[in-house]
Amino acid sequence: MMNDKYQHKIGQDVTRTKKDLLALGNDSVAGLSNMFEQLADDTQKKVSGAVESVGKGVEQGLSQYNSKVQELADRIPGNFGKNAAGYPWVTITASLAFGLLLGALLKPGRQPAG
Repeated sequence: MMNDKYQHKIGQDVTRTKKDLLALGNDSVAGLSNMFEQLADDTQKKVSGAVESVGKGVEQGLSQYNSKVQELADRIPGNFGKNAAGYPWVTITASLAFGLLLGALLKPGRQPAG
């Protein structure tokens, strides 16, 4: 009789412990899931901020570059700036030719094949 009482108590304790462990496990998984969601949200916010910052920097750099190129084009006689805007393919061809000439001048050890 006394033995049955202890066995019943032990059975209840084991059942309660199993339930507690299961609840603890579920809580841990839920907490871990929440932690990963928060980490993902924080990472997304930081990446978005970094991309926005880089975008602003690139935009500012391109704006400065464009203004300096426009100033240079305005200094060239013969309305070069207007002609370059009207005929962009001529500007690209002239730029490529200038680049090839500059490359040949700066690397004289490289002789063209032929």
